[in-house]
Amino acid sequence: MRVLTALGGNAILQRGQRGTVAEQRENVQRAVDQLVRMIAAGHQVVVTHGNGPQVGAILIQNELGSVSVPSMPMDICDAESEGFIGYMLCQSFQNTLLARGITGKDPACILTRVEVDPSDPAFAHPTKPVGPFSTEERARARMAETKETWVDDAGRGWRRVVPSPDPQAIVERDVIVALIEKGFTVIASGGGGIPVIRKPDGMYEGVEAVIDKDLAGHCLAEAVHADLFIILTDVPKVAVHYNTPDQRWLDRVTLLEMEAFEREGHFKAGSMGPKVKAALRFVRGGGERAVIASLDEALEALEGRAGTQIVGG
Repeated sequence: MRVLTALGGNAILQRGQRGTVAEQRENVQRAVDQLVRMIAAGHQVVVTHGNGPQVGAILIQNELGSVSVPSMPMDICDAESEGFIGYMLCQSFQNTLLARGITGKDPACILTRVEVDPSDPAFAHPTKPVGPFSTEERARARMAETKETWVDDAGRGWRRVVPSPDPQAIVERDVIVALIEKGFTVIASGGGGIPVIRKPDGMYEGVEAVIDKDLAGHCLAEAVHADLFIILTDVPKVAVHYNTPDQRWLDRVTLLEMEAFEREGHFKAGSMGPKVKAALRFVRGGGERAVIASLDEALEALEGRAGTQIVGG
């Protein structure tokens, strides 16, 4: 079975951690140990991952170092984070596969551009906070100087916001599929990929934006013809009435049932909402099954024994 596996942010950096290399390597190894269980069971695994904390740290480093070296735009920062996380995943995969005597599944990380529509409404209404907090005075000066959008973030300070457009296509699709067909364990579209637009002359250009990694994961799953789309996170299942006395974990649910829960507003935009939306898109588009589950139960989720299993109907 070909499985597109999307790793949540906790797979690389957990809440409360500083983000040291040692912490991130340890978290990556934990995630890879779970994914290699899938490979050992005979499945073909394609991996994507989040990059929120990492690209945030890069933006802070850019800000603090801007007096000495030029700051880089969002698309470059996205590429930087995708590269170093991909390197850590490749290193961990390679060593773990060797230790387990598994051959013919070498990892390959592909820096992935994801095409977005330049007329997407998100570009007119940036909402995704990125980078460091700042004072109102500094934020207003930046807006006047650079045309960036900054907003007051719940009284904690001012923060830059960028568009979060819907992913349309995986630019490196053919390369990724070719590597999968040759047996490689491909890591792609990290952090939602590097956002690019296609200009009228057919040329690509990077844009200042952030693509949701779960929605980009669905786009990648379709591009590689995945049989199964698994989103691994830090909760065991999806819940309705979350964090209330009426909370209920969802086991096996149909597409129609999950769509009804979504319309009722059970899944918030900043947490479970994008994951559910991506899973529904996959099943609605003809995917066999989508699963949202805990990272620690990856193989069990694949086999239908854990997580929230979303099926057609």
